[in-house]
Amino acid sequence: MSIIPCQQNKELRKKIMNYAEALKVEAHKIGDHGLTESEFYDSGLFRGAIERVRGQFSATMREKRDFVNRVLNHMQDEGYIQEWVSAGEANRHDYSVTLNTGRTAIIELKGCLDGNNTNIFERPPHAQEFIVWSVCTNPGADPRHNAWSGIHTRLSAEIISRNQQVDGVLVWDMVCGTIGRPCPKVINEESRFTVVGPHQLPPPCIYLFPATIPSPRNNPHPAPQNIEEVEILKAFHDCFKGRDEELNKVNIEVSYKGADTMRTTRIERDGVVVKESEATAIRRS
Repeated sequence: MSIIPCQQNKELRKKIMNYAEALKVEAHKIGDHGLTESEFYDSGLFRGAIERVRGQFSATMREKRDFVNRVLNHMQDEGYIQEWVSAGEANRHDYSVTLNTGRTAIIELKGCLDGNNTNIFERPPHAQEFIVWSVCTNPGADPRHNAWSGIHTRLSAEIISRNQQVDGVLVWDMVCGTIGRPCPKVINEESRFTVVGPHQLPPPCIYLFPATIPSPRNNPHPAPQNIEEVEILKAFHDCFKGRDEELNKVNIEVSYKGADTMRTTRIERDGVVVKESEATAIRRS
């Protein structure tokens, strides 16, 4: 077992690398720049174009937000949530959801979880539940590396050092279940797909965090929550055909070692430990 059921499509990754090499070799033949081969590569035109395209892919959130909007609309239409609103640029979070019990859940939208942007979040005072939703649209990314990097390396450190309660993480996007990221949950079980607009979605991967913030002296090893305790994640779980044995529980244990605060992260699924760190010092610049 692994931290997340899916894995990087190695064949696709190989094709991406081969295509990238071919593009570098043949780039001077593309377009009407009027330069010789040596002039083209000396000019910096190719590097500049690549950086521009990279920036456009990295900066735009439209595709991700369109996906999230469709999903939340579907959940509202099916009666799993009351309503939702986009929080807007003035806030440090992305979505506010009114749950069927009247509770308020806040969603912080992130990318692949392996970058410093994962560290930037703020749970607002009115949030009764707060989750991080990873939408990683790069089919060449490694979901296992990204999930562990986000949960252990980044989020657990931020939770402890900044006293920022996170109730859970949702790892799920429009690439899940496609050729770029095959999903074991739906192999030979196509009935588990849910059609939302142009997307055919497998059940999401859900990670349940402790209900309280770990503290070396007073709360060294709080238990992770159950799915019934985090209503927003329960709504995703039920709406998109999740099974309880697929849920992930995140244990965070903290202690002091000299002047360092050490934390150990352990993830369990269906009673089995699928990933565990060594005791790791929290290092913040």
